[in-house]
Amino acid sequence: MHRQARIGDTGEFIFDVAQEHAIDFASHRLPAVLSTPYLVYALENAARNALAPLLEDHESCVGVHVDIEHLAAAPLGEHVVCRARVIQIDGPMINFQVEAVDSSERISRGLHKRAVIDIERFAKRIARKKGRQ
Repeated sequence: MHRQARIGDTGEFIFDVAQEHAIDFASHRLPAVLSTPYLVYALENAARNALAPLLEDHESCVGVHVDIEHLAAAPLGEHVVCRARVIQIDGPMINFQVEAVDSSERISRGLHKRAVIDIERFAKRIARKKGRQ
């Protein structure tokens, strides 16, 4: 990284809940709401956005751990802001506190860990793995 991440660095990922982000509970006569898998994706992207300006061209980051609570439903059309704040740094491992809020309440909170990686080394490892299949 051209600048080491610092405790307190933050990133955001903002979106409006659309049909492709939702789980449809129509068979249970419930309205469509933000799905947990997309919520995890959005929270991971908030953390990724915190690190993106710090990474060099040969680096990227990957998620290695997610521990979140999905506290409330967000219906279609709801505006959601996901935030990630660096809370611990251990070499290439960066720990984040994450949360998501909609226009009326917190819908998620938890912890997320990302690892800074060398892109070429990662690609070679995946190629070796694919070669064994």
